[in-house]
Amino acid sequence: MLALSRKKGEALIINNNVEITILEVKGEQVKIGISAPKEVPIYRKELYIQIQDSNKEAMNADALESLKNLFG
Repeated sequence: MLALSRKKGEALIINNNVEITILEVKGEQVKIGISAPKEVPIYRKELYIQIQDSNKEAMNADALESLKNLFG
């Protein structure tokens, strides 16, 4: 993991097309702005984990249904 220090108004660039700017620092909370192409998905980590878990559950259910149909 790369750890950087940034101040309000400063930014960093990822992969030439994603810019993350520090908008506000208030206590322990940091507000950031993200500029990226529309095709780049951006998720909060907790939501991303929920999506991945749901996808795994759906795959397992589909696989079970496929096995039932195959041997049914």
